[in-house]
Amino acid sequence: QVQLEESGGGWVQPGGSLRLSCRASGTLYSINPMGWYRQAPGKERELVATITTSTNTNYADSVKDRFTISRDYAGKSVDLQMNSLKPEDTAVYYCNYDQLGTDYWGKGTLVTVSA
Repeated sequence: QVQLEESGGGWVQPGGSLRLSCRASGTLYSINPMGWYRQAPGKERELVATITTSTNTNYADSVKDRFTISRDYAGKSVDLQMNSLKPEDTAVYYCNYDQLGTDYWGKGTLVTVSA
């Protein structure tokens, strides 16, 4: 069984930065993707970024060039560096591990971007 725990959310002013971290327990395989999704109030959950190896990443268009996803060598933690944050980035951010079609989720961490 895989368990995921996020940390690093909080409040930040527009233009600021935050770093989210996700630590996993259980058996994970680095070949399977980990990633971050987010859900804003009244909206559906959406992909932010995913990563398998350090060179195989995928970003939503809305966060390209602002967010950077990284994963440790063991494949059991994933971070999201968020720069130039905008109010529309406000959401609950969820860590995800995709094991051959079975999704594991963390409980989420709230990111609020406001003046």
